[in-house]
Amino acid sequence: MISAQPTPANAEVHMQRRFGLLHAVALNMSNMVGVGPFITIPLLMSAMGGPQALLGWVFAALICIPDGMIWSELGAAMPNSGGTYRYLSEGFGRERFGRLMAFLFIWQFILSGPLEIASGYIGFGKYLSYIWSTMTPIQGMMAAAGIGVVNIFLLYRKISFIGKLTVSLWVGMLITTASVIFTGALHFDPKIAFDFPPGAFSFSLGFLLGLGSAMRVGIYDYLGYYDICYIGDEVKDPGRVIPRSIIISLIGVAIIYLCMNLSIIGIVSWREFVPASDNNPTSNFLVSIVMERVYGSKIATFLTIMILWTTYASVFALLLGYSRIPYAAAKDGHFFKIFSRLHPTKNFPHISLLAIGSISIAACFLSLQTVIDALVTCRIVVQFIGQIFAVILLRKNAPDFPRPYRIWLYPIPCLVALVGWLFVFITSGSHIILFSVGMLVLGVVLFYVWSFWTQAWPFEGRKIGKTN
Repeated sequence: MISAQPTPANAEVHMQRRFGLLHAVALNMSNMVGVGPFITIPLLMSAMGGPQALLGWVFAALICIPDGMIWSELGAAMPNSGGTYRYLSEGFGRERFGRLMAFLFIWQFILSGPLEIASGYIGFGKYLSYIWSTMTPIQGMMAAAGIGVVNIFLLYRKISFIGKLTVSLWVGMLITTASVIFTGALHFDPKIAFDFPPGAFSFSLGFLLGLGSAMRVGIYDYLGYYDICYIGDEVKDPGRVIPRSIIISLIGVAIIYLCMNLSIIGIVSWREFVPASDNNPTSNFLVSIVMERVYGSKIATFLTIMILWTTYASVFALLLGYSRIPYAAAKDGHFFKIFSRLHPTKNFPHISLLAIGSISIAACFLSLQTVIDALVTCRIVVQFIGQIFAVILLRKNAPDFPRPYRIWLYPIPCLVALVGWLFVFITSGSHIILFSVGMLVLGVVLFYVWSFWTQAWPFEGRKIGKTN
């Protein structure tokens, strides 16, 4: 049965509500921009073989904006740590199917969360190779892992310090992206930017598959507009701050992405970095090459340092938010109890932080393409589609549930998001779909084994001996 009331906002007495609107927007945008537009432009252009791939970013935004409304309603109604975990549990019924959905989310998150963080570490290593020109692939992986260690060290702090650091990192991100956009505006060549190949917009199955691939890259770059939801216990006035920060972040980053893409492809022809390959230096640090051609190597090196700053801002925000998810699940008895511990003096979930951070470091030794494909497809069914049905079920079964924010034009945004997520999923390729479905099925099996052993739903009352 669905709870008629959300968990009270003051239920967690040890967490401090210090994140205001500025901090929340800074957290979301730092997470979203990060390495994305700097490292994925070659992947985006390769998906459709030309600048028509910008459609992928446009359509990705058309999915993420209505999805952001779903996050806003759920996040404002349940401003606690955990985000999706809590929304699925409440939406599908805390004691029955909500347990299954929450378990499946944690199951896929244990893989997809650290992979997303690792993608930033890997991108950091790629741009570092512009400065460290003799760096070997192994050294690049070690450098990426080293950033992961630094990230854990800096996040091992009180939330009041982290709020200030988040804003500082965000300002650096804005300066970096503004520099690229300003350069593009001064040196933009439309003949280079809109050099479409023959048949670029010919509607066909190949066009749809390419669009789906470009949208996956675009969605990867937008991921993070909801990061504030994962630290809901630490947000001031969450009913107002969470929805506003999500919408502001989405609109702001969509504009930044469009301007940055046009700035880059208006200076360097897409034909120079397509197809994207680790053997093609231009595709590894494309923005550095753009700045070098316009201003020379010294300015390019400085901008590369700023890109590294921006990339770090993203992984900092990711690890901060994602470390709260196992903590929230453990508090509710749906994950290992050790993850529910707070640091005795700094009051943050240090065990969860160390676990997610360590897995992210280990994932630094995978390729960027593998990381992106795995993390996006794993999330679609349980997290994004699951939340759509969670908000619909809550509207139906708990009409008195407090909702400081309500989805505009409901249920149209839910339907738009659902169609969009299904399109991205079915155009992912058979091997990626099989991997995602296989992970889901394995998660279901593990849930029933765990439930049988602990005599929990749907196996209440069975006597099998001593439980954990």
